[in-house]
Amino acid sequence: AHAQSAADRRAATDKLLDALKAAPTEEVAGPLEDRVRRMWLEAGTPAVTLLMSRGLRDLKADANDDAVDVFTDAITLDPNLAEAYHQRAIARYHAGDTQGAFRDIQETLEREPRDFAALRTLAEIAAAREDWKGAYDAWQKLLEIDPKTPGGEDRLRELKSKAFGEDA
Repeated sequence: AHAQSAADRRAATDKLLDALKAAPTEEVAGPLEDRVRRMWLEAGTPAVTLLMSRGLRDLKADANDDAVDVFTDAITLDPNLAEAYHQRAIARYHAGDTQGAFRDIQETLEREPRDFAALRTLAEIAAAREDWKGAYDAWQKLLEIDPKTPGGEDRLRELKSKAFGEDA
């Protein structure tokens, strides 16, 4: 039954991502983003979903090393769960492990190339390293998937001028 539900979930996610791409305004895009992210977070088995919510609690509490451990456990149980790598990337980034975070984002995007939230994290990490070109590229990809991401166009302009100089 799990394979069937996985296929159903993928179809539902695809539908939401199509809607997100076609969203006419930021007001429409925001709630769609939330729904897709929730589906990604809950895409694993009940045990994995429980670990994911524990890891998110650790992240909120700034217990980043604990969060890394919990998300690693989730990945061990479900190595294909893209969102587990994304959340571990966030935990690693907050813990100061930029390289590890960067690797985890690559793992995320390999499994779910349309993970706009992971692209946003990637842009953030790149910007923190002052890799403005990398941040701009990630943000551009994000806008291809989620054109009406709140504040998206302004941020793109900002990154573009940092990457290519004021007159780009």
